[in-house]
Amino acid sequence: MIRKLAPYTKGYRVYILLGILCSAGEAVLELMLPKAMSNIVDYGIGGNGGAGDRTYILTMGLKMVLMALICLALGVGAAALAAKAGMGFGANVREAEYRQVQRFSFSNIEHFSTASLITRLTNDVSSVQMTLMMGMRMLVRAPVMLITALVMALRISLQLSQIFLVILPLLALMVFIVLRYVGPFFTSLQKATDGLNLVVQEDLNAIRVVKSFVREDREKGKFFQRSETLRQTAEQAFGFVVTFIPMVNLIMGGTIVSIMWLGGHYVAGGQMLSGDLLAFFTYASEILMSLMMVAMVMMVLTRSIACGKRIVEVLEEQPEITDNDAVKEIADDGTERELTLSDGSIRFDHVYFKYHPDSAEWNLTDIDFSIASGMTVGILGGTGSAKSTLVSLIPRLYEATEGAVYVGGHNVKDYTMETLREGCAMVLQKNTLFSGTIRDNLRWGDENATDQEMETACRMACADEFISRMPDGYDTRIEQGGTNVSGGQKQRLCIARAILRKPKVLILDDSTSAVDTATDAKIRAALKEALPGSTKLIIAQRISSVMDADVILVLDDGKISGMGTHEQLMASNQIYREVYQSQQEGVSIDG
Repeated sequence: MIRKLAPYTKGYRVYILLGILCSAGEAVLELMLPKAMSNIVDYGIGGNGGAGDRTYILTMGLKMVLMALICLALGVGAAALAAKAGMGFGANVREAEYRQVQRFSFSNIEHFSTASLITRLTNDVSSVQMTLMMGMRMLVRAPVMLITALVMALRISLQLSQIFLVILPLLALMVFIVLRYVGPFFTSLQKATDGLNLVVQEDLNAIRVVKSFVREDREKGKFFQRSETLRQTAEQAFGFVVTFIPMVNLIMGGTIVSIMWLGGHYVAGGQMLSGDLLAFFTYASEILMSLMMVAMVMMVLTRSIACGKRIVEVLEEQPEITDNDAVKEIADDGTERELTLSDGSIRFDHVYFKYHPDSAEWNLTDIDFSIASGMTVGILGGTGSAKSTLVSLIPRLYEATEGAVYVGGHNVKDYTMETLREGCAMVLQKNTLFSGTIRDNLRWGDENATDQEMETACRMACADEFISRMPDGYDTRIEQGGTNVSGGQKQRLCIARAILRKPKVLILDDSTSAVDTATDAKIRAALKEALPGSTKLIIAQRISSVMDADVILVLDDGKISGMGTHEQLMASNQIYREVYQSQQEGVSIDG
C-alpha cells in the first residue's frame, strides 16, 4: 500500500526529507538538555568543594538556552514542513482518485457506490495525509528519542538500566496485542461511514419524495440505525485505545517508582551522583513516553492502512470501457490522427447485453438493425423493455457483451470515447442541470456558443418562452440540480443544450415527457428542420411522439418485436397496434 501511494509524494519529497531531519535534530538536542542539567547539579552546584561554581552554571545555562532555542526552531520547521508535505500529498491523492473516477464507466461506479467513493475521496484521504504529517513528526521523533535516551541512560548507570529489560518487552507485547485486534475494527469503521453517507445522500437527493410521502420518521430511523452502527464500531475500535492508555500509565508509574527506589539506594551508597539520578529519571520518562508515542502512532497508522487500501482499490480499479482499441486514420497530409465521426449512421450487429456478467438473463437479446444517417427513429416499448439500455450502447456508456455497435460506419470501439461522445448528444428524462446561470448550463453543449446561438437553440427547444419571463433572462441562477425550475423547463433547457452541440447522433430518452403534446410537436419539427443531417433517436411513451418517424422500433423484453413505419406496424405488429388503440382511448401506455 505504501509503495503504491509513495509516487503521490512527488513535489513534496524535499519537504519530507527536511522535516524528518528537523524532527530527528530536535529530538537529539532535546535529550542533551537533561545531561546538561545533571552537570549543573553535580559540577556547578556541588562543585568547588560544595561552594558551587557560578561561572560553570552560567556557561552551561547559556548553552541550554541556546540548545532550547535551536530545538524550538527545529520543532517549528518540522511542523511547518510536515503540514506542507501532508496537505500536498493529500491533494495529489485526491486529484488522482478524482481523475480515476472520471475514467470509470457506469458499472465501475456501481461497483463502489457513490457514497463509498465520496468517503474515499474525503475521509480516507484526510486520514492518510494526517498519518504522513504525524509520521514525519512522531514516527521519527519517537524512535530517535527512544534510542538516544536508552544510550544516555546506559552511559549513566548500566545497573539501573536493567529495569528496561522487563519494561520494554512488556510494553511491546501490549502494543502488539492492541494492533492485532484494532486493525479489523478500523476497516469496519470506514465501511460504517460509507453506510451513513449513503443514507444521507439518498435522503438529500430524494427529500421531496420523503416529505411528500411523510416518511421523515422512517428515514430518521434508518439514519439513527446507521449512526448507531458507526458509534458501536467506533467504540469497539477506540475501546482498545482507551484500555491501553491506563495500562501504560500503570507501567510507567511502576517504572518511575522502581527507578526512584533503586536510584535512591545507589545515591545513598555513593554508587551514583544525585544529578545523574535526575538525568536518568528524565531519560527513563522519555523512553516510556517514546514507546507510548510509537504505540499511538501505530494505532493511527493501522487506521490509515485500512483507509489507504480503500484508496488503492479505487486507483487500481480498471475502467471497463477504455480507448485501448481506438484506431488511427490517415489525414490528407499523410499524418495519423484519431478516427473522426463522419456521419450519424447506426448499425447493431446481433448485439447481446447484460449488466452483470454472472446474470442468467440478457437485458438485450440479438438486436440487429441498421439506420441511415439523418433518419428519425422512434423507439417504443413498455417499462423494462430495455429502451434506455439500447441507446446507452451507442455512446459507449455501457459496452455490448456480444456483437458490435457501429456508428458512422465504424465500430464504436474504434473511436476514442471523447470523439464518440462529442458526436453524440443524449437528453434523458431526468437530466441534470448544474449550479450556475442558464447561460453556463447551455454552454455545456458548446462552451464557445454565442448569445445568438443560445437564443436560437432555446427557441427550437421552446425554452425561450419561460426564459424571457425570468427577471435576469439567461443570467438567471439555476440552483443545484435545477430545483428552481419545473420538470418541463428542465427538459427543454437540456434539449437546447444538446442542440448547441450540433451532434451527429441526437438521443432523446423520453425527454419530452414533462411537456404537453403541442410543445412536443413543436420541438420535433424544430429538430427536423435545424438538424437535418443528424440521426435522431426518440424514446417515447406516446405514439404521437414517434408516428412521423422514418422508422419505429418496438421493443419487448429486450428483443425487437417489430420495425417499420407507423402504417407498417399497425398492419403487422400486435403490440404496437394495442398500444395505439389504448392511447386513442385515452389510456396511458403503462396502463
